[in-house]
Amino acid sequence: MRQMDLTEGVIWKKLMIYAVPVILSSFLQSAYSITDLIVAGWFVGKGGISAINNASQVMILLTQIIMGVTTGGSILMGQYYGAKDRENRVKTNVTLFSFSVIAGAITMVALFFAGGAILTALRAPALAQATTYLRICAVGLAPIFGYNALSAMLRSVGNSRQPFLCVAVTAGCNIVLDLLFMGVFRWGVAGAAWATVLAQLASFLVCLFYVLGQKELYGLGQRRLAIQRDKLLHMLKLGIPSAVQMTVVGLSWLFMTFLINGYGVEASDASGICVKIKDVALMFTIAMYSAATTMIAQCLGAKKYDRASRVVHVAMRISIGVTAVIIVLVELFAPQLLSIFHPDEATMAIALQNLRIEILGQIFYASFMVYNALPLGAGHTLFALGSSLLNCIVVRVVLAVLLNNAMGLVGIFWACAIAPASSVPLGYIYERTGVWRRSLAEKHA
Repeated sequence: MRQMDLTEGVIWKKLMIYAVPVILSSFLQSAYSITDLIVAGWFVGKGGISAINNASQVMILLTQIIMGVTTGGSILMGQYYGAKDRENRVKTNVTLFSFSVIAGAITMVALFFAGGAILTALRAPALAQATTYLRICAVGLAPIFGYNALSAMLRSVGNSRQPFLCVAVTAGCNIVLDLLFMGVFRWGVAGAAWATVLAQLASFLVCLFYVLGQKELYGLGQRRLAIQRDKLLHMLKLGIPSAVQMTVVGLSWLFMTFLINGYGVEASDASGICVKIKDVALMFTIAMYSAATTMIAQCLGAKKYDRASRVVHVAMRISIGVTAVIIVLVELFAPQLLSIFHPDEATMAIALQNLRIEILGQIFYASFMVYNALPLGAGHTLFALGSSLLNCIVVRVVLAVLLNNAMGLVGIFWACAIAPASSVPLGYIYERTGVWRRSLAEKHA
């Protein structure tokens, strides 16, 4: 079994042991999503990247919602694991999986019929291609939701290796099928969509077979699939603020997409390319955030409050240091990175400006995301929600509107770079005041 007790041992070593597979998973996820755009840039032509980017933003929003719900399950399961309470952890596992698969099926049907209207509201420049891509990708929502539930179970016991192997399957399948469907069969954006759906299904099945093989640890297969009302309510109490938080994040990026689409297909293509590069730049911070959240949840379940605080400080130093190096490298090699996507001259000029501005904001993500690991690990998901509302709505959206009117397209780029800075002071105050420590100490008393 590959579970890991994160309540003992050297903090930075445990963080890195957990984080490295997450980093590799993030890299592979970025690789296969980037492949969609690269192959589309070479074989589909102008508008293909825009179509995939607009539809992908909608898919990302829906995925983030279920990730928020499964975050609640992961926090609860991690605390049960730290407290050595197998019975309640298994009940939570079964409830989370059952709920996720049902929610995925319902969302799949809703998106298939509503996809065209959503993209029309976004002013998607390549509307017909984007609608085709989105409706096909909707078929993959049930496997996506199911996989996120299974991944939450694995993370809660410190197993970050198996999700990496599942993502490796997804990446390998997606890259091969992209080249086959778009490069050989010339199916256009429909080929990219079918490649993504089939790869996601493969990842879900691999992860499901693994979890079913570990019945004693995870409980799936020992119990009939069912939703336990008390566990679902507890999970949703923790998860809904995270789901709302991620929905807010997704909606704010959809609004940025809406504003950028108003500048034409070249700006939309450029934005789609830069989003993928920024995702790669952010993957180390996401890994540290994931590792720190799981470690903190286990430490707090074991009542090791001082260790939980040290986790934040160690993860913060690592995240900021690595991110600073990444920013310098992207600034130096931005033209070479962008050229991989085969953009035309107009798209290249916009993308270069976009990337060199927005990459600067990664340093703020490296700070506030690690700070957010503490309230999430403590189950204080409303705090994380408030932090996201501040930087995504109060700052990013408002600032984007103001700077768009004052500076045009470049103003939107600067708004996206500056916005995450607003959440850093909130995270610092939350950690330093110790409100999380006092509330949990009272709960455990």
